[in-house]
Amino acid sequence: MVKLVYYFAGYLLKFLLSLFGRLKVYNKHHLPQNEGYVVACTHSGWVDVLWLGVSILPVKVNYMAKKELFQSAGLKWLMEHLNAFPVDRDNPGPSTIKVPRKLLKEGKVIGIFPSGTRTSDEVPLKKGAVTIAATSKVALVPAAYAGPANLKELFQRKKPRLIFGEPIRLQEDAPKKMQVDIMMNEMNEQFKKLQLEINAK
Repeated sequence: MVKLVYYFAGYLLKFLLSLFGRLKVYNKHHLPQNEGYVVACTHSGWVDVLWLGVSILPVKVNYMAKKELFQSAGLKWLMEHLNAFPVDRDNPGPSTIKVPRKLLKEGKVIGIFPSGTRTSDEVPLKKGAVTIAATSKVALVPAAYAGPANLKELFQRKKPRLIFGEPIRLQEDAPKKMQVDIMMNEMNEQFKKLQLEINAK
């Protein structure tokens, strides 16, 4: 039932969003095959969340979502059927990474927006995506989005584009204390490069 709801919603969203402009996806070949991974995407509005999920169908994205979205029974049911799981963004702890690590071990995909909030400005990135990928020893794939960020911009028919970067993996030969920072720096560099590249397309 959960799988059917996800696919029905995913392909319906793909059709509806395409009415406003067809998504152009670049470098999809960078996505790992037959293994779990973390995809970390830039975040400017609710539309990029939808397009990210649609872009890799039939592969499903399991999103980290703020716990407030699970407080009402109806919304909780919807979020769970769309493969989202709650995270306490104000008080993150060790338990925060238990669910994504379990999903990654099962070969599933975790979607995270490292800025932690919707913004059109450059903001410091949170380490959650890197920490989860590093402790799970899976690839982290950076992605950048450009296009409509809200309903108004959808109706303006701004062209949506999404680009995937090269997978970033834990450098186990590096000193253990530096491994997460190395991945974080590489993610930051790829984000800057990918955003410039997608903005120019």
